[in-house]
Amino acid sequence: MTNDLIDFYLKSHPVTLGVLALLSIYFIILNWVFFYRYFFLNNWLEVESKSLEGIFMGANSVNEISFLNNFIKSSSNLSKEVLGLGMLAATKEATKGLSILSIFASTTPFIGLFGTVVSILDTFTHIGKSSGSMSIISGGVSDALVATAAGIFVAIFAYTYHQVLKRKSFELVSFMQMQSDALLARKV
Repeated sequence: MTNDLIDFYLKSHPVTLGVLALLSIYFIILNWVFFYRYFFLNNWLEVESKSLEGIFMGANSVNEISFLNNFIKSSSNLSKEVLGLGMLAATKEATKGLSILSIFASTTPFIGLFGTVVSILDTFTHIGKSSGSMSIISGGVSDALVATAAGIFVAIFAYTYHQVLKRKSFELVSFMQMQSDALLARKV
């Protein structure tokens, strides 16, 4: 296994190795963004869920640690506009990190493909300089496809993480909208 990795490193084009390094960095970043945002949103969902339960149990306002509480306290009267502003701010906060996951999901297959194309071009260059045996072609093409596979691998995780966080954000905004609607209904 170690010899195979060393052999791959020695035979690969520097651009392909650079592409694999970039995709590794992307993979580390997207995992960090996902897990940070996932646990953040889960904690926030728990707070807003308890706040909504409190309103349904008869509380006159949201929980002290609810996101909407800052907007309610800053205004002298409870209004649809103030709660709407709170909802917009919450939506913005809840969806942080989604754009980077979306960018990674859409660009990593192309980055991997770029590494593959450069590696295949390098293989054709070697074929032209030597007797074009099938072992050179198959070895070069198989090494080149590693970059495409790595790009697709990273894209799958980025897309999946994006969808999970998008759903969590939707749930959070829904809890906050229910709180807002319940408070406005009591006011009338």
